[in-house]
Amino acid sequence: MRREWWVLAAAVALVWLMLRLEAMLMPFIAGMILAYLVDPLANRLERWGASRPLAVSAVFLVLLVLLAVGLLVLIPLLVQQLRQFGQMIPGIFEWLESVLAPQIQAWTGFDVAAELENVQTTLAEHWQDAGGYLAQVLGQVGRSGMAFVTWVTYVSLIPVVTFYLLLDWNRLMGSLRDLLPRGWEADAVRLAGRCDDVLSAFLRGQLLVMLSLGVIYGLGLTLMGVRFGVLIGLISGLASIVPFLGFIVGISIALIVAFFQFGTWLALLGVVAVFSIGQAIESTVLQPKLLGDRIGLHPVAVIFAVLAGGNLFGFTGVLLALPAAAVIMVLLRELNERYKNSTLYDATLARRDDEEAP
Repeated sequence: MRREWWVLAAAVALVWLMLRLEAMLMPFIAGMILAYLVDPLANRLERWGASRPLAVSAVFLVLLVLLAVGLLVLIPLLVQQLRQFGQMIPGIFEWLESVLAPQIQAWTGFDVAAELENVQTTLAEHWQDAGGYLAQVLGQVGRSGMAFVTWVTYVSLIPVVTFYLLLDWNRLMGSLRDLLPRGWEADAVRLAGRCDDVLSAFLRGQLLVMLSLGVIYGLGLTLMGVRFGVLIGLISGLASIVPFLGFIVGISIALIVAFFQFGTWLALLGVVAVFSIGQAIESTVLQPKLLGDRIGLHPVAVIFAVLAGGNLFGFTGVLLALPAAAVIMVLLRELNERYKNSTLYDATLARRDDEEAP
């Protein structure tokens, strides 16, 4: 009994320490997640004959090249589309005031035209002053030298922590296994294997699903000629971390943009077709191939985990929410199996044991 209390006390102390050191832990947690994600690539290069340092360096080089190319291509395109969206705002509000507002007033008796005008004025002012606000924020950050240096240090630590964790990943895992009490080792290794299956399916698989959906939606909308196609695809892909949220958000934005851009039913049907194709590919190809049924997280559990993690630990909690939820699900399944095989659940098990005893 004393040992269980020590384990509980250690867990409480660990949670308290994470709360106290939340900001400082961010680069280490991010580095740990990145190292876990790319470790299979380094292991594969090792199996092909490369040394561990060479394999890790090669993986890092590829990641840096992909990141640089992505930033050089995406950032200018996203900035351009954001500017175009700002130019489109007056037309959207003009339609709302001339078409939608009278219908709402006829149905409900509520005059929304004046409110829309106030919203349009405020939004236009903020949109035009966005550059000034950004410069002001950057100036404040620059004047707050210590905060700026701390932020830059934390961000710069992420690749450093990732590199060294990845370099010694297998040795660290072996050291952790050696620390396990011998009586716990078999169960701990079995549970760790289950957790690894779930985490690898979620972290690696879900990221690939999000990337694939973002590309499908963005490319489809761009080929249709819908403005902001890349931006909508990016938003939809990121929102796909929560089941169906990416589809709902993406198709809603795309329908609005296509309506104001083309004003035809054919364009709206094209948008529906793009997102329907994306959903079909996700359900028939991406989900079975990349995720399978190993995760077992209900959509409501996903939403709850993200919100709870953010409220408890901020951005660090958002990073850890879904991996932690996946591990908790594995542990709950293990507890459920043990409960179903216990005499508390089925009293006949005790009689069977007595009958089988010599």
